[in-house]
Amino acid sequence: MPLAELLTGRFRLAARLPRLPSQLDDLHGPVRGVINLPRHLSWPGVREYDVADEDTRRSMYGLLLTQGQRSDIVRYVNGALLRQDWPVIKRSLSPRLALRCERHLALGP
Repeated sequence: MPLAELLTGRFRLAARLPRLPSQLDDLHGPVRGVINLPRHLSWPGVREYDVADEDTRRSMYGLLLTQGQRSDIVRYVNGALLRQDWPVIKRSLSPRLALRCERHLALGP
């Protein structure tokens, strides 16, 4: 099978299996403390994030929304904090991803 067909199939599968949880209430991340993200999300970069620091948390949430799997997002993102930080986080995401988050997680205005 040609590589192009394999990649196309992979992207179709990813589109059918959304990474985002069903609703904002599914996000059970901590509201305080330090999180050490797994290597698949931040290697060789920063892995330690303090949830209490707004800038650090927003950076981590942006990373998780763009690169994390569903299990990562559910485990590390807190729904209430994401809603609070959304106006700032939204600006750092691609317009397409921001729109998907707003629609899927009811984060829109």
